[in-house]
Amino acid sequence: MKNNFITGVRAINEFCLKSSDLDQLRKIRRRSPHDDTEAFTVFLRTDVEAKSLEVWGSPEALARERKRRKEAEIEYRENLFRNQRLLKEYKDFLGETKPRSSTSTMFLSGPGKVVMVAICINGLNFFFKLLAWVYTGSASMFSEAIHSLADTCNQALLALGISQSVRTPDPSHPYGFTNMRYIASLISGVGIFMMGAGLSWYHGIIGLMNPQPIESLLWAYCILAGSLVSEGATLLVAINEIRRSARARDVSFYQYVMQARDPSTNVVLLEDTAAVLGVTLAATCMGLTSLTGNPYYDSLGSLGVGTLLGAVSAFLIYTNTEALLGRSIQPDQLQKLTELLESDPAVRAIHDVKATDMGMSKVRFKAEVDFDGRVVTRSYLEKQDIEQLLQEIQQVTTPEELENFMLKHGENIIDTLGAEVDRLEKELKKLNPEVRHVDLEIL
Repeated sequence: MKNNFITGVRAINEFCLKSSDLDQLRKIRRRSPHDDTEAFTVFLRTDVEAKSLEVWGSPEALARERKRRKEAEIEYRENLFRNQRLLKEYKDFLGETKPRSSTSTMFLSGPGKVVMVAICINGLNFFFKLLAWVYTGSASMFSEAIHSLADTCNQALLALGISQSVRTPDPSHPYGFTNMRYIASLISGVGIFMMGAGLSWYHGIIGLMNPQPIESLLWAYCILAGSLVSEGATLLVAINEIRRSARARDVSFYQYVMQARDPSTNVVLLEDTAAVLGVTLAATCMGLTSLTGNPYYDSLGSLGVGTLLGAVSAFLIYTNTEALLGRSIQPDQLQKLTELLESDPAVRAIHDVKATDMGMSKVRFKAEVDFDGRVVTRSYLEKQDIEQLLQEIQQVTTPEELENFMLKHGENIIDTLGAEVDRLEKELKKLNPEVRHVDLEIL
């Protein structure tokens, strides 16, 4: 490699030299491979390597400097990417979306508020239900205590998912972390099944196999009544939040829940619905045991609560799995986006259209677009001085002048095509504000 050449830019970047270091080396003029570029200066690679050893002292020192500069470059690119991403969001969606919420304020309204209210109420319910179980020994009361504990842990997991979902996108996760809410809700559903349903079934089966007499149920009834009121209040908070969000997105309450538009509020809604039904079931079975003296009713109540929790967990696992897989948006919404593209004069045809719901009201739209080159060219010509353009054409007399003319206007036409793509992207986002990422592939 002693006769290999290297340019000055590569010598500075690869061997960590300064431009003043290269002034002392032999300079060789080489012909440029491009016809429109003059000859340029290169250096012998052996001279550059010798100079780098002279400057840095050893190959190890040079390697350490390369590593340091590489790390600094990576950090610079990450910061640049982050800043460009934020600027683009504010530029593209100003007036359509709100700035990112800070972690400290996001729990004061919306799904964050619902989750925090549920954590506080379920934590208190667990404490009092546990005392009631210790006092009475009721299997149904034990199931209710485990139910409240599972709800508290799961809602704490939801709070963690909400806080993580607002993290700023980075080069490793360019589309952000919004799916953390679905991941937290999916884990919550598994937790309800394992911790809530599993322990309730286990305790109910043990009660059937080894029935035990139940002590006075007065305090248990009082605690269940208080739990019914508090769980009902949390349920109303979740219902009102879902109604408000469903109305804002012009969908029904049922569609909003089934499509898991807001997984965090969904979990609170279903858990509190199960809690209200579970408290009613537990109180009924405990009442039957108290009236008849038969402890089997109480154990059946524990099995019933476990079955209820199993159904809730199965629904949560299904809906959140569907959301994480990336399902398509509603057909009528997709049809509107497709019609907008097909009716545009610059578009000849579109193929392979996909609109994927990424979760949390974010849609990624992708389509292969066959642009009409004549319309794009006319759009470019409308912005040109035709008389001046004719004069330029008349001055073309040689192949080189023709090539320069074509390169100049060909590049401008490509820029016009890029402007058409940007225009279509903005129109798609305006038609459906949930469309955040648009990929138009030019055929």
